[in-house]
Amino acid sequence: MGLVTPVEPVALSELGRVHFTGIGGAGMSGIARIMLTRGVAVSGSDSAASDLLTGLAALGAQVHVGHAAANLGDADTIVVSTAIRESNPELAEARRRGLRVLHRAAALASVMLGRRGIAVAGTHGKTTSTSMLTTVLRESGADPSYVIGGILTGTGLGADEGRGDIFVAEADESDGSFLMLSPEAAMVTCVEADHLDNYPGLAEIEAAFAAFTRRIRPGGLLVACADDPGAAALAATARALPIQVRTYGESADADYRVSGVATGGMAVRLDVTGPGDGPLGNAGPFENGRARVSIGVPGRHNALNAAGVFAIAAELGVPAGQIVSGLAAYRGALRRLELKGEADGVRVLDSYAHHPTEVAADLRAARDIAEGGRVIVVFQPHLFSRTRIFAAELGQALSLADEVLVLDVYAAREDPEPGVSGELVASRVAGNRARYQPDAAGAVSAVAATGKPGDLVLTMGAGDVTKLGPLIVAALRERAGAAT
Repeated sequence: MGLVTPVEPVALSELGRVHFTGIGGAGMSGIARIMLTRGVAVSGSDSAASDLLTGLAALGAQVHVGHAAANLGDADTIVVSTAIRESNPELAEARRRGLRVLHRAAALASVMLGRRGIAVAGTHGKTTSTSMLTTVLRESGADPSYVIGGILTGTGLGADEGRGDIFVAEADESDGSFLMLSPEAAMVTCVEADHLDNYPGLAEIEAAFAAFTRRIRPGGLLVACADDPGAAALAATARALPIQVRTYGESADADYRVSGVATGGMAVRLDVTGPGDGPLGNAGPFENGRARVSIGVPGRHNALNAAGVFAIAAELGVPAGQIVSGLAAYRGALRRLELKGEADGVRVLDSYAHHPTEVAADLRAARDIAEGGRVIVVFQPHLFSRTRIFAAELGQALSLADEVLVLDVYAAREDPEPGVSGELVASRVAGNRARYQPDAAGAVSAVAATGKPGDLVLTMGAGDVTKLGPLIVAALRERAGAAT
C-alpha cells in the first residue's frame, strides 16, 4: 500500500470530468456526491452494486459495476484510493493517457477549498467524533458540508453539501493522506500504533501527526485528548505553533474537564467543565461553567468523543446550550455499535472495531448494554499484516467476551500470508471461550443454536462480517418460530 505523497489541492474548475475508481466506498462516494452537487461531471465504478451507487446515479453520475478501461470515457481526472492497485485497468488506462490522477484525500482537499475546514483525526474514534460534530453543527443551524468515513444515522448519508461556510472532514492517517489537508481547526482523539503495513513504527506515526498539526492554518485551533499519551504529547508540542491548543478528558490538567461519566444501556451521561477563559466561562449558562451532556450511544469511550466535540464546537463559537442539544440529538453512525435487530430475546449489534483498543472499548460498552446477559462475538480479523502484528492483543481484547467465534481474515487490499489466519487470533483468547470458524454460514448457525434470551451478539470487524447481523437475526426468528 505505502504512504502517499502530499500534493497541494487543485481547484474544482480545473478538474474537468472526474472518474472515481472505487466510487462505492464511504469516503469516495461522499466526495463524488459533493462534486455532483457543485455541477462537476462525475463517473465511477465499483466491484459490486450498492445503494450508494444507485444514489449517485440518481444525482447524475455515470456508474459502472466492475472495472474496465472503457469506463473512463472522456474523463480528464481519475480519483483513486490506496486500495486501488496499479494493475487496475482504469488506473492503468489513465496512466497511459496521461490523465491527472488524484488520491482520494487530494480530491477531498479540492472540495474543501474556500471553506472553513474542520478536520477530525486519530487512530480511533474519528468517524464517531466527525459524526457527532456534524450533528452538533447541523442542529445549531451552521448547515456544514461534511465527508465522514461512515454513514450518519441522522441523515442516512456519509457526506452532503451544506449552505454554510464550514466543511467537516474525517482525516485519514492510515496512508498519510491527511497531510493533504490544511484545516482551520482540527481534533485529534488519540495517537497509537496501527497501519504498520505503512509505518515502520509508532515513532513514524507520531511524526505524521506532528506534521498534520503543522498543516493547521496560523491562528487556527487544535483540540486533543489529554487522556491519551500520544495526543497529549502532540498537544504539548503544538503549543509552540502559531495556533491555539485546547485539551479535553478526565485528566486534571485538561482544559475541558470530563467528570461524572455514567454508562447504561445505549446511552452515556457526563459533565463537561470548560476553562475559565473559554466560551463556557464561570459566568456561562451552566453552573460554575459545567454542562451536563447526554448522548444516545453506548460506551465510556464515547464520553470522551463527546467531550472533544463539545470542546471544538465551543471554541468555534457554538453556544454551550446548542452543543448540549446537538449531542443529545446524535443517534450514531452505521457500524458503530449499531443495533441490527432483536429476536427470541437476543439483541444483535454490529461494530466496525478491528484494532485491539477499539475491540476492548466496544466490548466494555457491550457489557453495559447486555446488563448481565452474555456477550457473544463474531469477530473477523482485518488485513493479514494487522492480524500477524496484533494477534496477541486482539486475543486479549476478545477475552472480555463470554463466547467468541473468529472468522478468517478479511484480506481487503492485501495478499494472503502463510500461517496467518483467524486461528492465530482465536488461539490467543483466554480460557476455552473462542473457536476458529472460517465458514461464515457456520458462525450464523452456531450463534442461533447457542444464543439465549438476554444475550447480546456482536458482529465485529472492518470487513464483510457486517452482512452476518441480519442473517443472525433471521436465524433467531426462525428458531423462535420453530419453538412455538
